[in-house]
Parts: sequence; C-alpha cells; structure tokens
Amino acid sequence: MPADHPRNPRPAALIAAILPPAVAAAESMRDPPKASGLFPAEAAAVRTARPRRRAEFAAGRLCARAAMALLGLPATPILPGPAGQPQWPAGVTGSITHCAGYQASAVGLTTDVTAIGIDAEPDVKLPAGLIEMVAAPREQEWIRQCAAVCWDRLLFSAKESAAKLWYPLTGQWLGFQDVAIRPAITGTFDVCLPPGAGRPGSQMTGRWLARGGLIVTTITGMPVTRPRSQ
Repeated sequence: MPADHPRNPRPAALIAAILPPAVAAAESMRDPPKASGLFPAEAAAVRTARPRRRAEFAAGRLCARAAMALLGLPATPILPGPAGQPQWPAGVTGSITHCAGYQASAVGLTTDVTAIGIDAEPDVKLPAGLIEMVAAPREQEWIRQCAAVCWDRLLFSAKESAAKLWYPLTGQWLGFQDVAIRPAITGTFDVCLPPGAGRPGSQMTGRWLARGGLIVTTITGMPVTRPRSQ
C-alpha cells in the first residue's frame, strides 16, 4: 500500500519517537514546494543548486530552526560545511534528513549529546546492485533470512545515520564498508564504529522505526559522565 494512501497515513512525531528526551525534533510530511524561509547566507550557499535541492535544503533548515526553538534557542543560519554537513551554533549539535514527502531535524545541546545522526528512507528495497556496495557479506546473508521490513533499506539508513554522527566527532566521513550494523527486530541496532582522529573504535546502539511507508533511524552520542571525586 502506498505511504500516502488514506488507510496508511504517516503519523505525527515519527522521528521523535526514537530519540532521547534531551533531543528536540521537528518534521514535515509533505514535499517542499519551493525554497523559502532561508537566511541570505543560506540562500547564497545553494544559489546554483537545482530547484528541488534548494527546496529540500530550505525545508530541512526550517525543521532545524523549529527543533532549536523547542530548546529555547534563537533562529540562526545553518550553513553547509566543507563536506555539506550542517554547521550548528556553538554548544549545539544536530542532524537533518529528507526523502520524498518527509523532512526532519533533531537538535540537542552538546552538554546533553555529543553528536546526533538521523536518516529517513522509503520502506522499499534498494535498487539492484546497491546492497553489494552497502553491506558486508555477513550483513547480506542476514538480510536474505529476514522479511519483517525492507532490511536492506534499513541497513542503508542506519549507516547514513552513523556517518552523520561520526563526521562531527572526527572530521571523517564513514564509507559504507567502514561501519558494521547489526539490526534487531526489537527496533534497535548495534553500530560498530572504527577508530578515527585519535579516538578508539566504539560500539553504540541506535534505534529504528518503520511506519507509514518510511524507515527512520537515529543514533545519539552521549557525553562521558565522570564520577565525582570523594
């Protein structure tokens, strides 16, 4: 059944359902009609992009500012960095995602979360040949044995979320084969991240949700809590 069928509506607060309470999220569930609501510096950053790309960029920034407002933060320009990543104000971290008919942003204070990665994808199989680029042989075998959701698309989305979290922490983009994902039918997935920029390799747990024709994934990095000295 198509995602926009009246018997299968996309629910509100989709991404917020799988984020920790300290993270604010905002989303839009329609295709952006045009680029609007941008600060002049943001508009200049996508001046030469195609109209569709400018509209997606604007919709993502509007979601980001709505999420920031939930944290009591003022609206500010969110310019793309050298790798295209959103550059957040000091003391703020976040992530933006968009696919057909859906845009979302998740934002948190760096005192609460060190980084955030989110991604949204249609709940349909990946195009032929792409899974071999995304998944290691063990991951491909696991996908062949499961049929609850489009696991190949979920794996793709989880690795996109992992890359969005890893880059702000290390300044390095993850390749698909650089991170291992182990999804569970309970709505979580384990993420094995490689060493980078002087950081040891680590393992995190993300969350996923498939609903209304969409798959959304999230990962948040939590600050290390040091014990108080006695």
